[in-house]
Amino acid sequence: MCMFELELERVISEIESRGSKRVLLQLPDGLKPQAKQIADAVTSKTGAEALIWFGSCFGHCDMPLGLDVLKVDLMVQWGHNRYHKTREDW
Repeated sequence: MCMFELELERVISEIESRGSKRVLLQLPDGLKPQAKQIADAVTSKTGAEALIWFGSCFGHCDMPLGLDVLKVDLMVQWGHNRYHKTREDW
């Protein structure tokens, strides 16, 4: 698929545990060429409809507007670091 560790099994497990039927995939520009392969893998392993967001993606705070219109159950963002700070750390 690509040279990155995408943790697809973790994503698939999360989709299954939530019973998600419609999933939005948000990728940084460097992974967008593999978007169809990633979406196909998600759909084939979970049965969920995988939508690909091709708009901007500047971090996990850059959530697409109109998610309610898309009626997605889950949004998965790749290429972003987790927050490890607590409120007290700021």
